[in-house]
Amino acid sequence: MNISVRVENQNDYNEVENITREAFWDVYKPGCDEHLILHKLRQSSEFIKELSFVAVDGNNILGHIIYSKAKVINNNIEHEVLCMGPISVVPNYQCKGIGSLLLNHSINAAKMLNYSCIVTFGNPKYYHNFGFENAQKYGITTSNGMNFEEFMVLCLNQDSLEKISGKFHESSSFKILEEELTIFEKNFPFKEKHITDTQLK
Repeated sequence: MNISVRVENQNDYNEVENITREAFWDVYKPGCDEHLILHKLRQSSEFIKELSFVAVDGNNILGHIIYSKAKVINNNIEHEVLCMGPISVVPNYQCKGIGSLLLNHSINAAKMLNYSCIVTFGNPKYYHNFGFENAQKYGITTSNGMNFEEFMVLCLNQDSLEKISGKFHESSSFKILEEELTIFEKNFPFKEKHITDTQLK
């Protein structure tokens, strides 16, 4: 493989949504909704097209990462931050370093654009390798005031989080209604949903 990273364009959208669907299917619940989140993010004002990247081998897209604008709010003072995800890799190409390539490339790009930090939800064992830390360290909680290991922050520039703390609010695109997912799923080939032991309870 000769993998490179480039900015996603509109011609990639359908293929990337299919890849995202395949990557997340049955992982966290029967079926998935990450492909609809991706679709809605691109249509939102929070979408940052300069930070939407695909990993490619020739003309084949193997992975994708997206960022959106989010806020940390404290006493009505709003600070703009980045929300990372979803990130997806074609199932047959997972565990080959493609996700790491996308993360490293996009983190460097976000630094060049002078963003303060990246917030994400994910596997701490994986994201700690890229410098992500528990958000509690920076006085940042979820919108309902919670902290847990899977809620993490990456400081992008020295001292950029000194004056940022409060509750994290992501794009409303992350809120998915079952009926809108059912309608959106009609755009894709049928896939059977399964219940597995690894899914979130």
